[in-house]
Amino acid sequence: MSEKQHKAEHRSRPNSPAFRAFIASGWAEHGGPLPEQTEAAQYAAARREAVSSAFEGERLVVPAGGLKVRSNDTDYVFRPHTAFAHLTGLGSDREPDAVLVLDPLEDGGHEAVLYFRPLAGQDTEEFFADSRVGEFWVGARPTLAGMAAELGVETRDLSELPDAVAKDAGAVTVRVVREADAEVTTLVETARAQAAEHQAEAAVDADLELSRFLSTMRLVKDEWEIDQMQDACDATADAFDAVVAELPEAVRRGRGERWVEGVFGLHARHSGNGVGYDSICAAGDHATTLHWIRNTGEVLDGDLLLLDAGVELDSLFTADVTRTVPVNGTFTQIQRKIYEAVLEAQEAGIAAARPGNKFSDIHAAAIRVIATRLHEWGLLPDGVTVEETLDPEHGQQHRRWMVHGTSHHLGLDVHDCALALREDYMDAELTPGMVLTVEPGLYFKADDLLVPEEYRGIGVRIEDDIVITEDGCRNLSASLPRTADDVEAWVRAGGERSA
Repeated sequence: MSEKQHKAEHRSRPNSPAFRAFIASGWAEHGGPLPEQTEAAQYAAARREAVSSAFEGERLVVPAGGLKVRSNDTDYVFRPHTAFAHLTGLGSDREPDAVLVLDPLEDGGHEAVLYFRPLAGQDTEEFFADSRVGEFWVGARPTLAGMAAELGVETRDLSELPDAVAKDAGAVTVRVVREADAEVTTLVETARAQAAEHQAEAAVDADLELSRFLSTMRLVKDEWEIDQMQDACDATADAFDAVVAELPEAVRRGRGERWVEGVFGLHARHSGNGVGYDSICAAGDHATTLHWIRNTGEVLDGDLLLLDAGVELDSLFTADVTRTVPVNGTFTQIQRKIYEAVLEAQEAGIAAARPGNKFSDIHAAAIRVIATRLHEWGLLPDGVTVEETLDPEHGQQHRRWMVHGTSHHLGLDVHDCALALREDYMDAELTPGMVLTVEPGLYFKADDLLVPEEYRGIGVRIEDDIVITEDGCRNLSASLPRTADDVEAWVRAGGERSA
């Protein structure tokens, strides 16, 4: 449930009988037709069926999580737990403290019931006095009937959840997505302990099995999810255009990384729910720090700007794209040399992204190019060959300049399916519907004494989002320039992409 906020004693709310009577009167009724069931909810129903089949006869508890305190009496913007969003179709900032319960039916299958805090009456104190959830302060919540119509599930008041979780807990196995909400997990554990259903360790293992299943089932996207990923990539490309158009301002104003971050965030918030993760807006040597999200630096003429950012849609599906561009529109000779090596590695990785290959084959193809180029440039230790550095047990010297992996799954989370086992992820065969990143890079830090001085302070990463198809893959972010010549033309044109 939501974290507790500090309530200041010095704040006052009008509470006289006269005020309470007056504020409860004279409001139009909340009415209008019920919402139609959303497209997202229709696809979520099929996902719940898959979960139901895997956990026949068990009660499954999937919380959305609650509000988290940012400071004092202010909260972070709410973001539901990914498993909850995936199984309900609710995105954006909905619904704090809600819990989806899949309740087993006697004749097989499950009934999906959503427990949440529905719209309170205008005659309640919550309506005018609760600054965290009250309608007067944060807007109206849905009604039970409205939410049921929107999602196509049974809905009940959140106050009924404890009894629903504890009901016949001794006869029915109850699992919970533990990491989503600590209080709901405690509620489930208490019900299980009272029923002496499991030893604690066995119950934790059972919960982990549920969480892992819900994570792993996202490895392959349905048609609606792939469309969402394409929309997220298209919105991200537009935001990249806006950043490129603003590069002169980023240089002129100073603290240009913050300007870049702000421009991208503006477009992400306008076209979607916001950014899918903290944007990496790294100019100059900052581009050699893999997760540079401080974004406090200057953007200077002659620098490369590495922008790793993605728009998250209201559905919570996010893109994850990186482009490295010359701020003034022209790569130096050494910048272009490094850029084209990274592009060659990316092309090799994309070519390996096809059905029948393993997920790990993408990295193997890309990193071989990286190792080969570093060897040709004389950067590997004396006597170390390409094959020797590629040896996973006795080599890997080339990874000094690309320490990260080349790919990860992408979807509702930027690093999606994180609980999947290695055999289902790294060692798994690529199948149609998987959405992945391909993102090799080279990073030569300013203080790296093992590379020529002209390399130092240059970081390059190129990242695209691809979906595996029946005969290969499709680049969802292909509308953005990738070759050195096209990137230069894009910057010089102020973010206008050529047809």
